[in-house]
Amino acid sequence: MSKLRLTISMSLDGFVAGPQQSMENPLGVGGLRLHQWVFPLAAWRALHGLEGGEDSASNAVIAAARANLGATVMGRNMFGGRPGDWAASPPWQGWWGDNPPFHHPVFVLTHYARAPLTLAGGTSFNFVTAGIEAALEQARSAARGKDVALGGGAATARQYLSAGLVDEMLLSLVPILLGSGERLFEGLGDDLHGLQCIDTLATPQVTHLKFARR
Repeated sequence: MSKLRLTISMSLDGFVAGPQQSMENPLGVGGLRLHQWVFPLAAWRALHGLEGGEDSASNAVIAAARANLGATVMGRNMFGGRPGDWAASPPWQGWWGDNPPFHHPVFVLTHYARAPLTLAGGTSFNFVTAGIEAALEQARSAARGKDVALGGGAATARQYLSAGLVDEMLLSLVPILLGSGERLFEGLGDDLHGLQCIDTLATPQVTHLKFARR
């Protein structure tokens, strides 16, 4: 069976997004600082149709994290749009423009039904109202044997971690403090729900911790 793989950046004080998230500031105040390390990397730039970039130890980590993915599951907060039912006009299509960087089917957890949305580059957004297990089942079917990526936001990641459904987690620890915001492990208790650390890679910009199911 394909694996569910979570890749996420976190501050030293445990936040994966800053406070006061909004349409104008989707990562919250200071949240963009969590991802500054990834933007120069060749692997990240290639996903967004950009040339060049750094070929560093972190680049190899991100390239491996993106390999063999056939679908993605994410929460409504990561996909975006105003809270509540979907606006009819203009229809929200995500943060990523006409050619999102996924290039495979994406399954968005939501309380509000919506018809699938197909964009350029092979990305389709499918809206799932039946919960986390239904979204994962649909994603695994669409992935056709490849692995499934788990995106944010923090609440979505926590639900899958709590249910013991995450098979691998790449936690990229960034040496900054956000002070407040969304914590990844809020309310998850004092264990890793079946995961154990199997590898680490430290750089001055970020430390990568890789976990896998025991």
